[in-house]
Amino acid sequence: MIEEHVVVETPEGDMSTFIVRPQSDDLLPTILFLMDAPGKREELHDMARRIAAAGYYVMLPNLYYRDVPSFTVHREDPVSARYMAQLMANLSNTMVARDAAVLLNYAANEVAADENSVGVTGYCMSGPFALWVAAEYPEKVKATASIHGVKLALDTEDSPHKRAEDIAAEVLVMAAEFDDWVDRPHFDRLVTALDDAGTNYNAEWIDGVHHGFVFPQRAKYDKTASERHWELLHSLFDRNLKSAS
Repeated sequence: MIEEHVVVETPEGDMSTFIVRPQSDDLLPTILFLMDAPGKREELHDMARRIAAAGYYVMLPNLYYRDVPSFTVHREDPVSARYMAQLMANLSNTMVARDAAVLLNYAANEVAADENSVGVTGYCMSGPFALWVAAEYPEKVKATASIHGVKLALDTEDSPHKRAEDIAAEVLVMAAEFDDWVDRPHFDRLVTALDDAGTNYNAEWIDGVHHGFVFPQRAKYDKTASERHWELLHSLFDRNLKSAS
């Protein structure tokens, strides 16, 4: 595997980004891995490596770069937890869409990356970002996933479910039964919007698991549900990106 820690220059600041890909002469589909609220960290680097090993050029940016060059929450520290909440609140769908455009422009200048065959996966706070990026760049994003994502179907103007008609990608949504941010009516509202838009999607409500079930270092990690996520995510990307690149 080839790994790089690079600084991607944006009009809004320098975005530190972890890039990983297999040693290959092939043109690889590009994956934007959008972090959860606790920050860009080794746990996510390992997840990015798992995706890349299947034949992808994976980019994992620090989405908090406008405020801080790097951040990882210390959950036992209330000050750190409050700062995480502040950083998360400072982000928006449109901001991350701008970041995605810069990342894809960076990928366009990399010989290993196919910036026109793109997948996105977003976790927790980045679930809505993944859907929004797909809606913003339908000609590039062929597959997108929201994994225990939040704020997917709200009454706000920037709620992702209101842009379902703009999404050309195949969509994967996974939600946990026990989630303080997304209850069943919230999930069903998103599903209804995807249905009404005629979106190609798979939405799974997973009984018996908690928000954050994917992450092995979280107390609520559920191995069975996490591996189900990996199975569906790899299938989504392989089906939509490998034939297109």
